[in-house]
Amino acid sequence: MIRLAHADDLQMMQDIERAAGEAFRQLGMDSIADDEPFPVEKLGTYAAAGRAWVYVDGLDYPVAYLLADVVDGEGHVEQVSVHPDQAHQGLGRELLHAARVWARGHGMHRQTLTTFRDVPWNAPYYRRLGFEVLDAGAWGPELTRLMQHEADVGLARWPRVAMWRPVAPPT
Repeated sequence: MIRLAHADDLQMMQDIERAAGEAFRQLGMDSIADDEPFPVEKLGTYAAAGRAWVYVDGLDYPVAYLLADVVDGEGHVEQVSVHPDQAHQGLGRELLHAARVWARGHGMHRQTLTTFRDVPWNAPYYRRLGFEVLDAGAWGPELTRLMQHEADVGLARWPRVAMWRPVAPPT
């Protein structure tokens, strides 16, 4: 089940992020695995704004989460993480759908994200969900700044892409 995150979920969301990040070690991306999740205060800001969703188990404990922003007036996936014990069950896909519905409900036309081009559970996964690479010439000013910030903090050591999909699924 997916619900909006609340204050009691924030530390568990950090734990999910840390556990999910461990998969990057197998690709030699240890600095990504070592990257700390957002502080509880920042996660709380997302939750208070209604832009943090958790996928919970039968006891209402989060096992996956998604954070959304508005970038260039469109819904933007800031972070989506699934605990490795719950991977490959469609939880990320369902969270992305919830954020898509949220964006559509707020009058937005597309959903964007930034991700690693060659990491199997990043760009190739998002392509399977209908996302397409968004060429740099089509980036708005906020997405351009976001991609530059990601490069400045070292994420560009591995190829990165911006991706998008319409918020209304194709008919």
